[in-house]
Amino acid sequence: MCRFINSIIAVTAAGAVTGFVGIRATGVSVTRPVEGVWRTAEVRMGGASPRTITQIQPNLAIITGKHYSRVEIHAEGTRPNVADASKATADELRQMWGPVVAEAGRYELSGSTLTLRPAVSKNPAAMAPGAFVAYSYRVAGDSLWLTYERTERGPVPNPPTIKLTRVE
Repeated sequence: MCRFINSIIAVTAAGAVTGFVGIRATGVSVTRPVEGVWRTAEVRMGGASPRTITQIQPNLAIITGKHYSRVEIHAEGTRPNVADASKATADELRQMWGPVVAEAGRYELSGSTLTLRPAVSKNPAAMAPGAFVAYSYRVAGDSLWLTYERTERGPVPNPPTIKLTRVE
């Protein structure tokens, strides 16, 4: 009888330990402060003629535990809506596709620096070996601020600061 009770206790204890390990392994999520889905809300430009842009074109950034993906339209006005791209002029195609930024890759956080390393990009130069973009960052609530600091070519003069808001 004692052996039977010890077996029950051992099985129960093993189940409890396994359950706790499973809860800990799957129930506790270690997230980085930049993880989420973000949309640019504002861009502050520096330099001799500083300005703040709040009329932002469509954009979306998705940041997971190790990777990011972003698609942005860098235009101050609307792009032409060409019904048939095969009949578009070179200027119309440049106006349509030129402002589009699309890339994805890995990222690293170190202190207050977020470094993006594109693996795929609309711009082939962004995928060159050693290419990166480094931002200083801070997160407060559902806002993420990025200040463009440097690339593989060196510091960025008059760096813009981008305010993103969390979508989810």
